[in-house]
Amino acid sequence: MTPPTADGAETREDTRVRVVLPGHLCVLADVDGELTLPAIAPVTIGSVLDAVEEAYPVLRGAIRDHDAGARRPYVRYFACEQDFSLDPPGTRLPEPVADGREPFLIVGAIAGG
Repeated sequence: MTPPTADGAETREDTRVRVVLPGHLCVLADVDGELTLPAIAPVTIGSVLDAVEEAYPVLRGAIRDHDAGARRPYVRYFACEQDFSLDPPGTRLPEPVADGREPFLIVGAIAGG
């Protein structure tokens, strides 16, 4: 186990989180497919989104509200076949996501009638 940092967060230098973006955000960020970002334990919805926005500042405000940090309408979060869209940012993600075996999915919701 890696020792905690001064602020109490445990860093996992050898672990990376995988994030899949919807197509329009891949175009905006100029990336192909899946992102791989460093993980800081505990891996939460908020820490993953912070890592995405730090690595790709152009996505700030596209996934969650720029000021309030709330999830944007028509954006959903999934991991390990579970919907995390309504969970608070401090929600820990499943271990397979935290250790990079499974991706965290950011999905553009489909609306229609």
